[in-house]
Amino acid sequence: MILLLAIIIGLAATLLRARLNHRTFKLKHLRWEWLVFVAVIPQLLVFQVPFTGRWIPEMFIPLIQIFSMLGLLVFAVANGLTPGFWAMGLGLTANFLVIILNGGWMPINQETLSRLVPSLPLDSWVIGTRLGFGKDRILAVSDTKLIWLSDCFVSPQWFPYKVAFSLGDVIISIGAVLLLWSLSRKEEEKK
Repeated sequence: MILLLAIIIGLAATLLRARLNHRTFKLKHLRWEWLVFVAVIPQLLVFQVPFTGRWIPEMFIPLIQIFSMLGLLVFAVANGLTPGFWAMGLGLTANFLVIILNGGWMPINQETLSRLVPSLPLDSWVIGTRLGFGKDRILAVSDTKLIWLSDCFVSPQWFPYKVAFSLGDVIISIGAVLLLWSLSRKEEEKK
């Protein structure tokens, strides 16, 4: 959700910049863009499509998550000189590290969940279980490695959609905004 918001903000900003400054859109050639599809399709099937997500045994999900993240990391490194990719690579590295150190799952704790859904008691969230059909596993704070890189942040109260996110997600979002901002080039830069 935070990445989607960053894309909307970045795209709106670069469209406004292009319009006001009479700029065109130009994306530098990306390398190994096929890796994005190879990496994202398994995540979509496991985490976003309930029908397929139910059929995949839970023991395979950490492997799918790790290999998917690895593909995205390789793509980010391959395009590291393109604006925004250094930030996306840093954010992906943070997420990859916390996922690897926590058994292939993005950790989330009961306190974060109680901030997301304050109407439910803290003990409603069972430690050690997967959160719905998502990438998160509920872990105790004391059992979470690199907790400050986990899904420990919550969208503000005034925001209409409640979501937990990580520091890596924030850095990836900054990279996405920087990439989108770089798309509006001056006419003389095009030559």
